[in-house]
Amino acid sequence: MTAPFATVTLIQGPESLLAERAVQQLVGQATQARPDATISRVPAGGLDRGGLAELATGSLFSEATVVVVEQLADLPADVADDLVALASGPGDDLALILVHEGGAKGKALLDRLRKAKVTQVDAPAVKAWELSQFVTAEVRRQNGRVDRATAEALVSAVGSDLRSVAAAVAQLLADTEGVIAQADVQRYFAGRAETTGFAVANHCLDGNREAALGSLRWALETGVAPVLLTSAVASALRNLGKYLDARDERLRDADLARRVGVPPWKLKDLARQARGWTASGIAASIQLAARADAEVKGAAGDAGFALEMLVLGVIEQRGRARQASGRV
Repeated sequence: MTAPFATVTLIQGPESLLAERAVQQLVGQATQARPDATISRVPAGGLDRGGLAELATGSLFSEATVVVVEQLADLPADVADDLVALASGPGDDLALILVHEGGAKGKALLDRLRKAKVTQVDAPAVKAWELSQFVTAEVRRQNGRVDRATAEALVSAVGSDLRSVAAAVAQLLADTEGVIAQADVQRYFAGRAETTGFAVANHCLDGNREAALGSLRWALETGVAPVLLTSAVASALRNLGKYLDARDERLRDADLARRVGVPPWKLKDLARQARGWTASGIAASIQLAARADAEVKGAAGDAGFALEMLVLGVIEQRGRARQASGRV
């Protein structure tokens, strides 16, 4: 991105971390070029025609103005014409930054802005299979080092929220002198709620009754919300079901991972777990997870009991699948 004065930049996409970074970069470039610039950040929903005109003009202290309009989809309809006109000729002293969170709302305005030839910066959602690549890029961006296996371990430990992943990277880099190892990931993030939920789910899919119940009881004792546990089990079952549907299509690992919605390194685990399951067993288990989810949200009085029944029910479905296939 170039210095933003006399330009309009449209930042579009659902990933708020990437959008915020793009805004920060543009504001930083603007203030570096014009240190006296006035900076305003406003939600689009609160703008009127007079307010937009006032923001776009210089103050008593500086002619240079940086205006960040957030939540562009909420812009009132009667302000759209003025905004498009401003985007068509912003003037030498204005840096206008527009942030749209993605989705269909406000599409007509976006089309008009693109016709005005604004600069567009994308902030796309980062897919599950791209998270380990994000970790690697994030570490390199901060002049650190991490290998692929460690990046994958960090994603597995922290979960899929991009801000959480970025924060974990920053914390590890600050405390490891720039080189992140798997032992560091284990030391800092073992026992997180997400990790605990996935451990319960994986033990269920593996058919390990003792380990699944042990992980479940530990999670409940340490305060993990029951809804996180039902969500983790349901997510693991859905991923395995997608894998069963797609594994015979002779796709490359990267394409198969995209189809399933998991990072490529997860395919090895799914291939191992799939040997004990049938599609009907997965379907029945997903129904069990849906029922348990309703129960822990208030349909039953004892969330712990509902979760134990879910664990045992899923493992039973796996056992039935193995018997039906002739494996004991």
